[in-house]
Amino acid sequence: MGKLSADAIIERALQIGDAEGLDAVTIRRLATDLGVTPMALYWHFKNKEQLLIGMAGHLIAGFAFRPADDRPWQDRLRDLMERLIRTLRAHPCAKNVLEQINQTEVPAFLAVWDETLGLAASAGFTPEESCLITKYLLQGAISIADAPVHFDASRTPEEVAEIVRVKRLAIESLPADRYPNLVAMAGPMVQNSPHLYDTFGVDLILAGVEALAARR
Repeated sequence: MGKLSADAIIERALQIGDAEGLDAVTIRRLATDLGVTPMALYWHFKNKEQLLIGMAGHLIAGFAFRPADDRPWQDRLRDLMERLIRTLRAHPCAKNVLEQINQTEVPAFLAVWDETLGLAASAGFTPEESCLITKYLLQGAISIADAPVHFDASRTPEEVAEIVRVKRLAIESLPADRYPNLVAMAGPMVQNSPHLYDTFGVDLILAGVEALAARR
């Protein structure tokens, strides 16, 4: 094979991490999969910690702010959050990668973090509030992306339909006199449109930020 690139290593690491979890991502495993010796990988990443940092940078590049973006802060925060959710959903291991790294060692993460703080500050929030907003946006995106409303892609439509049917029946079987709203809303309680789940979740979080900003 030709010269091994850092991007090729990272892409294979993400494939393994998404399919088998980060514990399965090792230098030896990557070397075997890529048909090289472990030393060829050490040329790019001295250890797994550095590899994770490289993986994080690659992931963040997928939702980083666009250059020369002069849109209102509300639009830019929404765009960032939506692209972050798409990245997290496309890579099941992304959440663990972002949790395991030292974020200050990832320039791409620092750039996004700094830009988000600046947007919050431009909306009139204090430094303390701006820091909290960045944390809420990240955790909110992780929660939305990790929602059970998105069934495992390995399940067949028939399996998904049966899971939904059983869950719905369980709620509809509750005493209607004690839990009238649960029984009446059993359908949307167990199955929402994935698109609505995502967009409404983002709307809910950002509406709170905008409402607070309006009070400034």
